Amino acid sequence: MFQSFDSTADPSQAGPRLERLRALMAKADLDGLLVPHSDEHQGEYLPPGAERLAWLTGFTGSAGAALILREKAILFVDGRYTLQAGEQTDPTLFDIESLVDNPPRDWMKAHLSKGARIGFDPWLHTIGDIRDLRKALEKPGAEAVPLERNLVDAIWEDQPAPPAEPVRIHPLSYAGEAAADKLSRLAGKLAEDGVDHTVLTDPSSLAWAFNIRGSDVPHTPLALGFAILSAKDRPRLFMDPKKLSNETETYLRELTELHTPSELGTVLAELAREGARIGLDNARAAEKLRLLVEESDGATVSFADPTALPRAMKNEAELKGARAAHLRDGAALALFLAWLDAREPESLDEIAVVKHLEECRRRAGNEAQMPLRDISFDTISGAGPNGAIIHYRVTRKTNRKLAAGELLLVDSGGQYEDGTTDVTRTVALGQPTDEMRNRFTLVLKGVIALSMLRFPTGTRGVDIDAFARIALWNAGLDYGHGTGHGVGSYLSVHEGPQRIAKTGTEKLHTGMILSNEPGYYRAGHYGIRIENLIVVTPPEPVEGGEVDMHGFKTLTLAPIDRRLIDPSLLTAEERKWLDAYHGRVFEEVGPLVDGETAAWLRGATAPL
Repeated sequence: MFQSFDSTADPSQAGPRLERLRALMAKADLDGLLVPHSDEHQGEYLPPGAERLAWLTGFTGSAGAALILREKAILFVDGRYTLQAGEQTDPTLFDIESLVDNPPRDWMKAHLSKGARIGFDPWLHTIGDIRDLRKALEKPGAEAVPLERNLVDAIWEDQPAPPAEPVRIHPLSYAGEAAADKLSRLAGKLAEDGVDHTVLTDPSSLAWAFNIRGSDVPHTPLALGFAILSAKDRPRLFMDPKKLSNETETYLRELTELHTPSELGTVLAELAREGARIGLDNARAAEKLRLLVEESDGATVSFADPTALPRAMKNEAELKGARAAHLRDGAALALFLAWLDAREPESLDEIAVVKHLEECRRRAGNEAQMPLRDISFDTISGAGPNGAIIHYRVTRKTNRKLAAGELLLVDSGGQYEDGTTDVTRTVALGQPTDEMRNRFTLVLKGVIALSMLRFPTGTRGVDIDAFARIALWNAGLDYGHGTGHGVGSYLSVHEGPQRIAKTGTEKLHTGMILSNEPGYYRAGHYGIRIENLIVVTPPEPVEGGEVDMHGFKTLTLAPIDRRLIDPSLLTAEERKWLDAYHGRVFEEVGPLVDGETAAWLRGATAPL
């Protein structure tokens, strides 16, 4: 199993750990300490030794931050994790606040006293985060204090060591462009923008630029490290040599100078002293990098990670791989859903669902001679009220039996060498209520609205987010998460810069892959989410129109539970889209599964 069902944090230890942490804060003359969910690379998925927030608080979500004060502690989480945070932390120790509506800097701006000193680890916060924090602290007259040592690390006695998993070369047939050509193109971008050097801090950027993959973090094929790209000089890659085989080292030495991670500060300081213009991405680079440059009398310039946009715009080889991965995944989902439908709900629990789905992905991958390398995140298997916890992770402690009359929400994905998948289906266990069918159909209308959308060049995710919500809004309903995130090519299942959300300010370009996943959650009862991955298509003429329009092509191939659809709520055009989608699912997936599953799939994809 790629997924563990053991609880990874112990909230009962939060009290004594906070006490020890506050003792260190007092010695350092600090009134508060920020503990983010991040590492030196500002990643969403962290190696075990960087899970400081979970170790301290008990909260295991992938986004959050804690503010530890002398007499109070606040945990900040976004809408996906509100219920989870309340269940995983001790309410006598932690208040829960919104990471979006009232982030730490806003809370401190409103509540801190004059002269308050707030400590932070400059490796764990971006340049932009600290700039905004310092600006917010001006009002109460407080101070943000960079620390030389992380105080959580100082009390974490059995903290896991940094990972050193093997680095693998990503084949050109899947990457679609040689690393040497990518690096040359990136050097040209630096020269064009007048930047001498830039630091790549995102391991996904290293993976894409050098055509390498690794296993340093859960479920995402990343090798942790840094790189310095230059307009004129050879690139420099900073990575633990224990990760490199002879073959991989030879491959990389043809592309770059190799250094250990501990040499990054020295090299960066040398470049700074030479008077070079060093570009740092304010949204990705650690504040520590800015400090290293400026402490050496150098100057930084704001410069967005030059790999982010080309990495997001998939080339034809990457799109071919994505289509193949989703077809394979569609076969796995058909096997899984047919199996689920044939069983009495009470005979299963959430863990059994996760285990069988992973087995279906392994089976489909092996039959296609493209083995499942990993799952792309811990599978969300939420039965009944657990489905209302947006990013629920089942453990042996929370594992719940399925029951007739409830809904089961399953959000999952696979990592294959040719692509990354992410799909959510909500399934009726027995007879659904009229309310469940109503809410499900309103969510489905949002999925269809985005799927059918045409939009001009220059459109951003923020411009189209409302299309997925209109049916829900008209019923006085909404959901507390974004509608879509970018997805990598055998990389992170959550990839920027593109997203469909109120914060989605990046323009949507041809070849970008995004999720399309509106939802509805009734706390304590059930959750509904339908998720397909979609790819932005090239602009094409519209009959009778004057402006060429982009659209979306759906990659995911899996039936949407017809038992949960109220056809009276769908327009003729929406029904036509759904019938066509289901027809495509059966046509493409049916030949890949056994006869019994194909017969089930025929019924599951029948026209409304």
